[in-house]
Amino acid sequence: MSDQASQGCFSGAVPLLVSATSGTTVQGAFDPLDLIADVCENNGLWMHVDAAWGGSVLFSKKHRQLMKGIERADSVTWNPHKMLLTGLQCSAFLLKDTTNLLKHCHCANASYLFQQDKFYDVSLDTGDKSIQCGRKVDCLKLWLMWKAVGTRGLEGRVDQAFQNASYLVDKMKKREGFQLLNEPEFVNVCFWFIPPSLRGKQNIKDYQERLSKVAPVIKERMVREGSMMVGYQPQSRRVNFFRMVVLSPEITLQDMDFFLNEIERLGVDL
Repeated sequence: MSDQASQGCFSGAVPLLVSATSGTTVQGAFDPLDLIADVCENNGLWMHVDAAWGGSVLFSKKHRQLMKGIERADSVTWNPHKMLLTGLQCSAFLLKDTTNLLKHCHCANASYLFQQDKFYDVSLDTGDKSIQCGRKVDCLKLWLMWKAVGTRGLEGRVDQAFQNASYLVDKMKKREGFQLLNEPEFVNVCFWFIPPSLRGKQNIKDYQERLSKVAPVIKERMVREGSMMVGYQPQSRRVNFFRMVVLSPEITLQDMDFFLNEIERLGVDL
């Protein structure tokens, strides 16, 4: 759509909210929340933060600065089942509003489900305040895990993931054939593996086309051999690249070395 056409489509429209992201799916990028909050406050806009992936960095004293300004958000989504490994599924929608906004928006007032003449304080009932009426009690899974490992334990999971990702990146920089898309901000390590046949040939006409086929072939080989399971994808003008998400607290530095060796072994003849 041209700029002129887009302006026509949105002429007279009033912005409702600004949605920022803390931890994008592919590259693990974090938006500058404080700067976005300034814009929202100056213009009376609702500020929502999708922190489904990156929200767990708040447990880390070392890395929580990635979400500086999160306290200024009006609403936040967060998935503890991702980085903290809470049992699937465990999703949270957090609101600064204290006026029972979810109930006002989603309440069905179904008398056959949520009777108002019970013997206890019905304001304690959560069923008619949730986005989904019938669902598992996600918060209980988070509470049990938090109780079991403690805040320090959850902080350790986050910090270890960052340490493993940093180790992997350092090793990649010292190995021929590994090319990072960019310096990772989070624990998403995105890279191309350049096989020997393509090294030093970035200027040939079909370089990008040939490079785009490398990751799918290596992925097929690792799946057929059952040695690893690592995803790949293109993004915008970037051809297929690997996205290694370093996450589990069970991962060791030896696993990182194996990963690099296996990528080399499976792609050396391409």
